[in-house]
Amino acid sequence: MTRVWAVVPAAGTGSRFGGDVPKQYVEIAGRPLIAHTLDALLAHPRVDGAMVALGPDDARWPGWTGLRGKRVLTCVGGADRAASVLAALDALALIAGDDTLVLVHDAARPNLQFADLDRLVAVACDESDGALLASPVRDTLKRVDASGHSEGTVPREQLWRALTPQAARLNVLRDALRSARDAGVAVTDEAMALERAGLRPRLVEGREDNIKLTAPGDRALVEFLLQHGHQGSP
Repeated sequence: MTRVWAVVPAAGTGSRFGGDVPKQYVEIAGRPLIAHTLDALLAHPRVDGAMVALGPDDARWPGWTGLRGKRVLTCVGGADRAASVLAALDALALIAGDDTLVLVHDAARPNLQFADLDRLVAVACDESDGALLASPVRDTLKRVDASGHSEGTVPREQLWRALTPQAARLNVLRDALRSARDAGVAVTDEAMALERAGLRPRLVEGREDNIKLTAPGDRALVEFLLQHGHQGSP
């Protein structure tokens, strides 16, 4: 059976979020945000453990070595998301095989539902090109000019919002991220690196409330979701 590990890039300082506390450590529903995120990932019986990429001077990490009876390991992340994920994959490769399925999930996206994760793992195990949770765009999209005036409506039929986790085999994702880095290409998610390598990751529809804490105004909604519709582990 395919081994499955979660990778959580958490080396950011939260400069866009504001405040003195990086958003992954903001307390929500009585716990640091990253605790909810790790709990959601490790609740799945197929997930063997988590590798968390931390900032080099992170003094807020609680020092967890295990949660839900599973291993939680850490490594030093990089200057951006892609560098942190790559560092985590390099660290994970020391204990896991190349064919390990890696689930890369945002540290600030805690409302991951068990059913979505379950579908993603099932699909990704059979997809050599990887897979990711995503949500179809349902709003009307506008294209604007430099002055902010509408120039037209963008067809939305084939547009999806990328969510996380995003899944791929360890060696495949590591090679794709290394290639992008060496070419000086800034990839914004793992699927972009895979696409650049000529792969076609499979989109798995996920819930729209799998939201990311990005701005202070998101905090109340994230807390409400966690308190009234938690991940629903078995």
